[in-house]
Amino acid sequence: MFILQSVTRLGRKRLCGKAQQILSAASRSASAPQMAVLLPPDPVFSLRSADMGAVHSVTFDSCQRLCAGTASGRIFLWDLQTNRCRMNFSAAPRPIIALHRDARGALVSQEKGAGVKVWRPTNCGYEVSGQIETDSGNFCRIDCSDERDLMLVPKGANHLQVHSLRDLQLVMTLQPEAEESLGALMSCRIIDPDAAHALAAFESGHFVTWDLREGKVLSSVKLEESPMALDYDSLTNRGICAGPGDSMRVFAFQRPQMAIVQRSEIALKNPGISVVRIRPDRKVFVSGGWDGRVRVFSWKSLRPLAVLTEHKKGVLDVAFSPGSVDLWRAPLMAVAGEDSQISLWNLYN
Repeated sequence: MFILQSVTRLGRKRLCGKAQQILSAASRSASAPQMAVLLPPDPVFSLRSADMGAVHSVTFDSCQRLCAGTASGRIFLWDLQTNRCRMNFSAAPRPIIALHRDARGALVSQEKGAGVKVWRPTNCGYEVSGQIETDSGNFCRIDCSDERDLMLVPKGANHLQVHSLRDLQLVMTLQPEAEESLGALMSCRIIDPDAAHALAAFESGHFVTWDLREGKVLSSVKLEESPMALDYDSLTNRGICAGPGDSMRVFAFQRPQMAIVQRSEIALKNPGISVVRIRPDRKVFVSGGWDGRVRVFSWKSLRPLAVLTEHKKGVLDVAFSPGSVDLWRAPLMAVAGEDSQISLWNLYN
């Protein structure tokens, strides 16, 4: 009995000592300075219209207006000083998957599977001043360079055409060397306006680089299958691509051969990326996912910074304003989604 009581007293002392250690540690932790936790920002505004529907593409018209292309084929023009829709018009019977405002004030729209149109403003709206038939049934978007006055246009299943932005005249046709093994064209970029190179990504995962001065293939490298999203920064010689998988790949070019080399890989919690965009100041880049998430990363370190959860369906496009928007006194990011809204963000400026 005496032995049992002694053991019990000893156990209680040990428990009390342990409890005192825990309380002391908790007290020290409470008195120590806490590291600040950065919460993701909220959108400054969300643009909605009862008849807008899913938004497939967005582009800024200077810093005071925003153009949006919808699944119904209509284009909506939003005034960013009042956050109201100024007008909308029917541009095509199919989704508008890409928009671009050129340096002369014309609006370029791409209709899925059919063609590209150039719209000029008039006193009562917009009228078509030219168009290009593409016969391309995939989701590859056009890419435009105002510096070189050129536009890359998908043609057929796996060709690219280079057109003048000024008058839409055909400059050249770009063809891969092994068409039968590449599959459909997924995405394209004018990657280096000064050196005149173009990059196209194919369903097979091959990335083909052309010299736009001679129209010849410089390199073909397999990197990422079905790369639906693609962007490139010529200043740092780094690009990023993603698709239906659960990762994004960072690549660079070996000059002068212009062969692609993979630099790193960023794992994703949920698979499926529709769009990637590098902000013009090169501080951050973002990805828009099938899960409705917009993930923000540092472009320098590739470190994740925030996950934006405003959209409840897939994100289809992202655009950055070329400068400060007067109403918000800051540059904005516009995010287009399948949930019929465009969210506006003042993102780490």
